[in-house]
Amino acid sequence: MAQYTPQELADRLKDGLLSFPVTAFTAELQVDEAAYRRHLDWQSSFDVAGLFAAGGTGEGFSLSPAESAAVVRMAVEEAGDRVPVLASAGGATNQAVENARAAAEAGAEGLLLLPPYLTECDQAGLEAHVSAVCEASDIAVIVYNRANAIYSADTVARLAERHPNFIGFKDATGDIEHVTRVVAKNGDRLFYLGGLPTAETFALPMLQLGMSTYSSAMYNFVPEFALEFYADVRRLDRAAVTEKLNRFVLPYLDIRDRVKGYGVSIVKGGLIAVGRDAGPVRPPLQDLTEADIADLSALIDAAGIRPDAADGLPAVLSAAAPTA
Repeated sequence: MAQYTPQELADRLKDGLLSFPVTAFTAELQVDEAAYRRHLDWQSSFDVAGLFAAGGTGEGFSLSPAESAAVVRMAVEEAGDRVPVLASAGGATNQAVENARAAAEAGAEGLLLLPPYLTECDQAGLEAHVSAVCEASDIAVIVYNRANAIYSADTVARLAERHPNFIGFKDATGDIEHVTRVVAKNGDRLFYLGGLPTAETFALPMLQLGMSTYSSAMYNFVPEFALEFYADVRRLDRAAVTEKLNRFVLPYLDIRDRVKGYGVSIVKGGLIAVGRDAGPVRPPLQDLTEADIADLSALIDAAGIRPDAADGLPAVLSAAAPTA
């Protein structure tokens, strides 16, 4: 059962860093419960505001509804007493409703509603889609503004008026005019979070638009650095943000951009590089090459941000990757 009301959850999430833990898989591409729980234990040991299970970085798009429900339940059991755990919902409306109900049953505090799968839709259809999910349970709902799910300011306002558990707007478009319209129309009724790939790159300018937080994928493998970066953003310390962009984030993007889909794969590559392997990615994504992992590991060391040893876990670096 959720420990926060939707508004209490919004108040907590808006003023802290958020992240989406990877879902650990075995070599046979099955969910690896032991590795996933280890990762959640580590991720929830830092001062992060919320963890989203089975999300984009968690390869939620590759999980069956049953797998997604199991992953969310494990996350609540492992980390829910330390940090709010939210789930994700996606696919067709009936699948998103199933995801929402399973998340509530598992004890998740809320969920991120991903765009519907492989279809074009306009505002009336999007509004009905979100309403169905909001009505499926009492837990908080955040919409993800991206791809084929671009919510107008008026649609967001109608949803906010109709559904008390609709609490947040996450943007992955970077459309400044559109985001400005949504924030100006809805004000403090919602909280706003950045969701562009490698959100650190956009964090400072998006803060000016009203997005007080964002989801950090790199928190998965360099959590201390990710938290320091977020603190610099919230202090409006442009010099510190720029230094960290140049020291790690921008070179990291150069590796990420080598292959389509590496936005997720590089996170699991980062975990290999720091000795906390969470297994491979599922197709249609592809894993980093040994050379990519070696480059990423070297970058982590050059930036001076390698986290502490993996608590007695065996090092699982690729043979091509240098050790710390």
